Parts: sequence; structure tokens; C-alpha cells
Amino acid sequence: MEIKYIFDNAKDLVDKEVILNGWIRNHRPQKEFGFIDFSDGTCFKHLQIVYDNTLSNFLDVSKLLVGSSISVEGTLVKSSGNQEYEVKAKSITILDSCPDDYPIQAKRHTKEFLRENAYLRPRTNMFQAVFRIRSLAAQGIHKYFGDNGYIYVNTPIITASDCEGAGEMFQVTTLDLDKVAKSGKVDYSKDFFGKFTGLTVSGQLEAETYALAFSKVYTFGTTFRAENSNTKTHASEFWMIEPEIAFCDLFGLMDIEEEMLKYVIKYVMDNAADEIEFLDKFVENGLKAKLEKVVDSHFTRVTHEEVIKILKESKEKFEFTPEYGEDIAKEHEKYITEYFGGPVFIYNWPKDIKAFYMKQNDDGKTVGAVDLELPGVGELIGGSQREENYDKLVSRMKELGMNPEDMYWYVNLRKYGSCVHSGFGLGFERLVMYLTGMENIRDVIPYYRTPGNCEY
Repeated sequence: MEIKYIFDNAKDLVDKEVILNGWIRNHRPQKEFGFIDFSDGTCFKHLQIVYDNTLSNFLDVSKLLVGSSISVEGTLVKSSGNQEYEVKAKSITILDSCPDDYPIQAKRHTKEFLRENAYLRPRTNMFQAVFRIRSLAAQGIHKYFGDNGYIYVNTPIITASDCEGAGEMFQVTTLDLDKVAKSGKVDYSKDFFGKFTGLTVSGQLEAETYALAFSKVYTFGTTFRAENSNTKTHASEFWMIEPEIAFCDLFGLMDIEEEMLKYVIKYVMDNAADEIEFLDKFVENGLKAKLEKVVDSHFTRVTHEEVIKILKESKEKFEFTPEYGEDIAKEHEKYITEYFGGPVFIYNWPKDIKAFYMKQNDDGKTVGAVDLELPGVGELIGGSQREENYDKLVSRMKELGMNPEDMYWYVNLRKYGSCVHSGFGLGFERLVMYLTGMENIRDVIPYYRTPGNCEY
């Protein structure tokens, strides 16, 4: 029987026999009895096991240390202590005892220490909460898109196209690198795929091809950036949610982004109340209120030009001067969300700082791009209306020094039944950071990949 089932049906199970398998999270042995905080991982709560010297192996059980795995047979009873229910053990079978050098003891550990022991950190309360919320957030995302008629598309991990043109791809090759180094040149025609290939930075372009057949699709998969960055918000391997929607313009896209985000936050809050309460107490004070405010708030919509005007007219002394035609800094994002008192969509960005595939506006200076800024986190979602006009797309690619023939399949979408379409990218780990209050991306992904880190 699982602990989650017991807590969900406790009233009906009182005074009934239960059999449990799990681990000792804390142990308080006394001379003639003992208390065990017991977990099987099925829910956030621990279940207290009470045992006494009537056990045939009482002495052995009383010596068990944190981390040991046991099987318990006993009776569920109402507790007279802090917890509502507990199990009075009739027998405890030792499955595997844990030695005293077990790193995860019943005390607070620093996040840095737990990163060094990442293979064990899911056993702590903090990371039990974080990774259960991560799981629920993923479920909520799939449920939102599934319930709204989207097709789930699996885009390739190995690709020959660099979506953003940033040149930050991890290369995939079977060539003998020692021979390449000695010759001084690379013949990609001899490589496995016959051309340069790398790990994907985005599934967007491939997802667009399916959106123009199914109307509404999304991809949710691993992406990679060979970016030598050691910030709290960057990882070399991360997950992206990328919907693509046909017959949807920029303003329709904003509607979908707002609806999806509110849905996922509410889904997590409805299904992880204990976890949210714990994280509110020990990680980010006010986490629950912050999430509730987003769900209940109206998302402001403002152009990039209007944002720059607000920043320039403010009396705030910024480290970086806001300028028309340029990107905005973190401090600007923070000011704007505070200025409007909640989430803000910033749309119609300068053409020169955005990607080739974005819809070119009639002013010739901006594109139909939109970033969603959240209080305390800054940019969470980036999206755009895609350029559906063949001539404009080709012209823009040439302007940026790209060869349209290298991406003929993408360009041809604008020849064969093109239509208005839009999409966005949401970094899953950044969403989980927001949902949990965790400040470092390394703490919201099971095994983080950053420059110099590829353990486990």
C-alpha cells in the first residue's frame, strides 16, 4: 500500500492492516519504543511509524540509521501527536541498512552541498517538493495543449539547422578528431550524416511544418546551447515548450500564452498544496501569494517603443541607458513589471535584434515579436508571429547573410499554402524556478549540464 493512498483514504483505513515499503527519513529510537518518519516517495508527507520492544528484532530496528529501507506491517491509527495518523508496527523487515557515512542526514543541507550529491538530493524535502512540482508542471502543460486540440510533435534532437543563427550548437560527429586535427581541415561529406550536424537549439522550425498541416501543434523536448555561461539562469541542456499555431496572429498568441501560463500555475497549486506551502516557508516567503496574483491578474500589453519611453521618462537611475532600437536589460524588465504591477507583454520589437523568421511590420523597423515579463523573474516566454510572405522571408535571410537554399524546406512553406501563423518558446526550467522559488537553474533539473559539469 502506498502512503499517498493512505492519506487520501485515511478515514476509511483507520484500525485496518497496512503493508508499506519505503525508507527512513528520520529515526528517534527510545529505550522501549521508537518513532520513524517514513517515506515511499508517493507524496510529500511522511508517515510516522511507531514501534516498541514487542518486535522480535527490536534491537536491530532501533539501530537503523537514516536512509535505510524497510518493509512495515501494522495498523493505521489516529495519533495523539502532531500528525493526524500514524502506523503502529506489528513487524518491521529490514531490507537494507544504511551506514553512518550516508550524506543525506535529517538536517538542513546547503544547496551547494546537495548539487555535489545530486544523485541523492531527491531524498530531501526540498527536492522532493521541487521535482514533484516539475513533474506536475509538465503534466499540466501536456493537459492544457491536449485539452485544447494540439498535436504533440517530436522534433529531432540531431539537426543541420541552427534556428537562431547564434552558432552555439554542440556538434555531432563520428569523424576521427585526431585525424582532423592533423590534417587541419574537416570534410563533412565523410561524416555520418554527410554534412555538419549538431544538437538542436529549438524545435520551432520543424514544428512550423506540422502546424501548417494540423493547425495547432506543440513540441516539448530537450534543447542544447553550447554557450559558455555560468549564470544562475543558463544551462547547456534544458527543456523547451514550443507551440506553433496556424491562423493565429500576434495578439491571438498573447491570449494563448496568458491562458496557458495561468492554467499551468493553477494546475500545480491545485495538486501540490503541501509542496507549495513547504517552499513558501523555507525557500521563498510569499511564493503562494505570488502565484495566486499571476493567476488572478490581467497581463498588460505594451509596445517596445512605449516601454523605452516609460524607462526614459522615469527618474530611475539605470546602470544601462534604455535606447530605442536596442534590447532591454534585466533592470528594465524589473522596473516595467513593477510599473504596471504585474505581468507585461512587450511586443513589436526592433527588427535588427530579432531572428530572421519573425513577421516584418509595415513600419520597416519592427517585427511582430513578443516577450512576456513576470515580476521577479523578467522574461519567461518569447514568441512571434512568423513571416508568412515568401519574398519578405527570403529577402530578410539574404540581408542577414543566410542562404535560403540551405533551408529550402522551411522557405517552401511560404510557397505551398502559406498562412498567418505564430508560436512561442517557454524555457521549462525557468518556469519551474518561478513555480518553486528556486534561484538557480541547477536546482530545478535532475542532472544539470553547465560548462565543466557533466557528472552522473
